[in-house]
Amino acid sequence: MTAKVLVLGIGNVLWADEGFGVRCVETLAESYAFGPEVRLLDGGTQGLYLLPFLEEVDTLLVFDAVDYGLTPGTLKIVEDDEVPAFMGAKKMSLHQTGFQDVIATAQLMGYCPEKLILIGCQPEELEDYGGGLRDVVAAQIAPALAIAVEKLRALGIEVREGRTESNDLADPSILRGAYEEGRPSEDEACRVGDDRFLPQGV
Repeated sequence: MTAKVLVLGIGNVLWADEGFGVRCVETLAESYAFGPEVRLLDGGTQGLYLLPFLEEVDTLLVFDAVDYGLTPGTLKIVEDDEVPAFMGAKKMSLHQTGFQDVIATAQLMGYCPEKLILIGCQPEELEDYGGGLRDVVAAQIAPALAIAVEKLRALGIEVREGRTESNDLADPSILRGAYEEGRPSEDEACRVGDDRFLPQGV
């Protein structure tokens, strides 16, 4: 059976709360079992390279860090026609512009999924290169997954506790546990970018 639902986590795990969406889909795969009609994908910052994945599904559910202008850690769910506007209304990084373009291009080509669901979390910190999720954002992973499961079940998708094996997720070396436990402290590493390319004294 061809997947009819794409559950997509987008963002950049290298920049603190930017990684919220990726960590959500990663945790979803570790916590729930889905049938072949559901595909779980770490979309990272791939932009238009994600177009072929949208072409083959009826429903797209996206996890992402979105600057809604709300209190850090606030979850906001947006659906259908409102999704493109929120993906680009207040951009935090190039990946949001890129994904808005993905949806617009899919619509133009006539194969945008009929159902769009965005589960977004207001970030607390983005300017921390190599940093992990802040506590207030990490605490929203479980509630975000609960919302996703509810939405999927409402669409008639079977969701069971368990695990979903997928080749479309991050390499084990950068899964959240390995990444956050293995990162150096702020005293040991530059956390505002790559210090090889920064002006002296930054």
